[in-house]
Amino acid sequence: MIGAAAISTTASSPFNFDSSCGSMSSFTSYFPLSLHFPNSNIKRIPSSIRCQSVDADKREGSNRKLLDNASNLLTNFLSGGSIGSMPIAEGAVSDLIGRPLFFSLYDWFIQHGSVYKLAFGPKAFVVVSDPIVARHILRENAFSYDKGVLADILEPIMGKGLIPADLDTWKQRRRVIAPGFHTSYLEAMVKTFTTCSERTVSKFNKLLEGEGYAGQKSIQLDLEAEFSSLALDVIGLSVFNYDFGSVTKESPVIKAVYGTLFEAEHRSTFYIPYWKLPLARWLVPRQRKFQHDLKIINNCLDELIRNAKESREETDVEKLQQRDYSNLKDASLLRFLVDMRGADVDDRQLRDDLMTMLIAGHETTAAVLTWAVFLLAQNPDKMKKAQAEVDSVLGSDKPTFESLKKLQYIRLIVVESLRLYPQPPLLIRRSLKPDVLPGGHKGDKDGYAIPAGTDVFLSVYNLHRSPYFWDHPHEFEPERFLVQSKNEEIEGWAGFDPSRSPGALYPNEIVSDFAFLPFGGGPRKCVGDQFALMESTVALAMLLQKFDVELKGTSESVELVTGATIHTKNGLWCNLRKRSDLH
Repeated sequence: MIGAAAISTTASSPFNFDSSCGSMSSFTSYFPLSLHFPNSNIKRIPSSIRCQSVDADKREGSNRKLLDNASNLLTNFLSGGSIGSMPIAEGAVSDLIGRPLFFSLYDWFIQHGSVYKLAFGPKAFVVVSDPIVARHILRENAFSYDKGVLADILEPIMGKGLIPADLDTWKQRRRVIAPGFHTSYLEAMVKTFTTCSERTVSKFNKLLEGEGYAGQKSIQLDLEAEFSSLALDVIGLSVFNYDFGSVTKESPVIKAVYGTLFEAEHRSTFYIPYWKLPLARWLVPRQRKFQHDLKIINNCLDELIRNAKESREETDVEKLQQRDYSNLKDASLLRFLVDMRGADVDDRQLRDDLMTMLIAGHETTAAVLTWAVFLLAQNPDKMKKAQAEVDSVLGSDKPTFESLKKLQYIRLIVVESLRLYPQPPLLIRRSLKPDVLPGGHKGDKDGYAIPAGTDVFLSVYNLHRSPYFWDHPHEFEPERFLVQSKNEEIEGWAGFDPSRSPGALYPNEIVSDFAFLPFGGGPRKCVGDQFALMESTVALAMLLQKFDVELKGTSESVELVTGATIHTKNGLWCNLRKRSDLH
């Protein structure tokens, strides 16, 4: 939910923001490339191994060498000495052409180590691929770093919501919003998750039985788009008490929401902020459309806020958390925020909070369900194992909060999907004052000094696939999270130990000592992580309860694109059929 961080776009909708409620993976602001690549379940061919035609490659190689040399000269002249004596990844700007940045960051991580300087022309960055260093930045020195360029990009959309807010505003709003995701609320939300997932399942059943499909064994659907609609409906009901109904219909508000999400994606991948130019909002067609979309959403949110305030029942936070949310007519987060005594804010701040949760809470679920199905379709034995667990725990019943606790394998599939396809693959921070980063595994024992203003890329993708901290890091193995793993050779890392967080439904940064960061870590970790994970678990369980799924084509035919999160280029097209083993 407010979670997995950064902006991304799916076929039908987009987005997800840095779950640590503070940093979008906005590296594309610096490297504005239209990137896509055919997926191969991340068994990648190193950039140095390519099939080439000799003549074309000579010309291309010559052009790329000139580009790399020019970049290096500019780097050495303008920024070579601005960041300490750490390893430098340079001379490979051409590696960014035609492939996602996070793939190149992984190659350089293997080559240069867990902390290195990435230098391109006048700009230099520090890339971190180590849990020891990530822990230092996210938990031990959390308030010595801010979000850098993120606020500039998102402020026109989210105002002072949790993600782009300055530190003082963030502290104030975090204290108010975090208690809203209490246990009673989450338990009640399981019913919302099942209601919205049931709509999706019912839609699939009607398609299978309807005109044009009657008698056919399967239908072809873009499940990424379907999951996107499902996630939007969940956010509307749980956060605003507003039913978008996007699974079955389209409305001006839904169109406006998607338009706003796509504009946020556009701004994250376009490094010249032309929208800030005088008159741009009126003269540029897409900016006029954006202002129109924003007005529609704001009018909707303003009405919801006004209605909530008119029926306000002010009380203390403890009493709010003791409400019977399962029988409450309006169990939304907006109701909680409006009724909380001492948390009065103007309508603009509430609007910013809601807009942030609308955008940030939408993509994580759609993304994790997309990649979970993609991975399961390539591993039929694991899909059957998951379906067997669903049959054993649920039978033909709907999930409940109690039965969700027993769906262990489904929960592990969700988190393993987030390990392999983190949303976002990159977090960004900027140092507010000079600091000394730990050297990390195999790094300098004295660490690396960085000046104030240093942009730091925390590569979640590298962390999640590091061969130093994970066995078979590129393989889909949900069971891995059940096994304790203590690598005593790595000084400063406590290993992976499920007993470190007893009773937790999902593994987290504490269990993994910051080697697993799907929702950030430290004080600015996403407030909605449990919400998003439970929502994904319910939706996946209800899909597998009724249907078998297989990819329409090969896994290699599913092309990935990355703005700041990982999504498909043309949707996740699948063949869906009713389960043949159901009686």
